[in-house]
Formats: sequence, structure tokens, C-alpha cells
Amino acid sequence: MNRYKLAFVGTPKFAVPSLLALLNDERFEIKAVISQPDMPAGRSMELVPTPVKALALSKNLPIFQPQKISQIIDQLRELELDAIVVVAYAQIIPESILSLPKYGCINVHGSLLPKYRGASVLQAPILNNEEESGVTIMLMDKTLDTGPILKQASIKLSPEETAETLGEKLSSLGAEILPNTIVSYLTGDIKPQAQDNNLANYVGRLEKKDGIIDWSLDAKKIECFTRAMFPWPSAWTWLAGKQLKILKVDPLIIPINSQKSGKTFIYNSNLAVQCGHDSLIIKQLQLEGKKPMAAEEFLRGYNDFVGTVLG
Repeated sequence: MNRYKLAFVGTPKFAVPSLLALLNDERFEIKAVISQPDMPAGRSMELVPTPVKALALSKNLPIFQPQKISQIIDQLRELELDAIVVVAYAQIIPESILSLPKYGCINVHGSLLPKYRGASVLQAPILNNEEESGVTIMLMDKTLDTGPILKQASIKLSPEETAETLGEKLSSLGAEILPNTIVSYLTGDIKPQAQDNNLANYVGRLEKKDGIIDWSLDAKKIECFTRAMFPWPSAWTWLAGKQLKILKVDPLIIPINSQKSGKTFIYNSNLAVQCGHDSLIIKQLQLEGKKPMAAEEFLRGYNDFVGTVLG
């Protein structure tokens, strides 16, 4: 049988299941893998291979790590690719690469386009307390996340969903539908559908400062915010000049409004904090330079914490 010749472009853990799905499908031949350059990590700051590179090496696949993907256009051209598959590469793909394969570039995107184009697509639906999210497989064009749609699949969000758990679910979902979607497109069984740009919105890349908690907001908004920001950049606040991460709160909203916003207190033997409207129970937190702790353990070490105003 003729096998479709693909290059795979991706970097983080989110992209690994998609690459595995293609490797395990005899209809495809992965001619090359492209990933971001290795980055230093840990206290030793040693260079660590990206998750996609690690998988590629374990499968003896050709791997490229250019600073810019346009630097390897000649090598890609020589492969005479049917398509390039892009999953969470974290770099804009130039038109010179998009037009290179016979059938173009196919992207797995972690939202139900045209909603949530851009970077922080895992955080956005949780932050906005939505009931569902999903993945979109699309053809790429020269502008960000605007290309025609090939396939979508959705999932319901759990009341305790975090960006971490959602990323794992969407990563698996994208990998599940990717192989058949590619073949259906290449054989003409799928006709790309244009996005409705009137329904589009963009979500930018998060920075550490975006995790700071505004205690004047309603408790439900802060509860959603805490889940959306986990594990990075984490929802955090200030405590005596140090960053205090609020890693987990109870989804149950407490109808107490007798304290100053950001003030900690005890509610039914639990650590709680007053928000702009209603209050939250804090389950897990982490002071800068310390390990994550359950609230009970934290209070044993910081017995004067109750009554503190955070922020």
C-alpha cells in the first residue's frame, strides 16, 4: 500500500499522543520530526530534550530543531511530503512552509474554533466557567488559527477541571481523531469548512503576572481562576512580600460576606478567604521557596496566618 508521507511538527507533552497515533498507523510514514530547541531545566540548567524530541529519538526518527522552521525548508522540500502535521509547536509557520507539502499543513488545536484562537486555549473555557471544550483539526493558513476546519470533537468539562487535566483530555482526543481525519481529507472525503470570523476571539500567551488573584472578584470567578491557572502560572497572591500560590480551593462557594476582601478566617474548621462576594475554602497552597501543603499542614507551620489580608 502507498503510505502518506508526513512531517510532524510539535514540542510539548500535549503533542506526543498525536505523534504516537501517526507512528502506530501503517497508513503514514513519518519522514521527519521538527521540534523547538532543547531548553535548560532544573537547578543544573542542563539542556533537556522536548517531549516530542524524546519520542522521536526513541523511534529513531530524523529530528530537526531549528531556531526558525524556515531554516530547514530545503531539507523539507527534498522529502516530497504529502502533508505536515503541526501540534503545539509554539512558533508561527511561515507561508513558505505552509505551501510546501502537496496537501498543506494540518493543525491540531485545543479549542472549538473559531472560539479561542491563540495560546491560552486550555485556560480560557475554565476561566469562563463553560460547560464544554474540545479540539479542532484544521488546515493552516498565514494568519493564526484562521484556517478552514476539517474535524471537531468536544468534551464536557468537569466541575474540578484544571488546565492540566483538560490538556491531558484534549491531547488524547486530538490523537484519537487525527489519523482518520488526515486520510479523509487527503482522499477528498472531507471538505474543509471556513470559520465564521464573526464568532472568533483571541486569547494571548500567559505570563507569571497573569496568575495574581484579585480578591475583590466574586468567589466563583476566583474558584474558576484557580483551576484555570493550574499548574502554570498558578493562581497566586502576596503574603509578607512573598508569593503564595493557591493551588486548590473547594468548588463549594461559602455565602459569607462579613470580612474584608482577601482576609483569611476559619469556617467549620477549614481555612477560608473572603472574596468580593462570598467566600472560598482553601485546600492546598504553597509559599515561595516551600513545598505544596494541605491547608491544615500549612496552618500548623504558620499559626498566625488566620486573620491575614492577602494581596
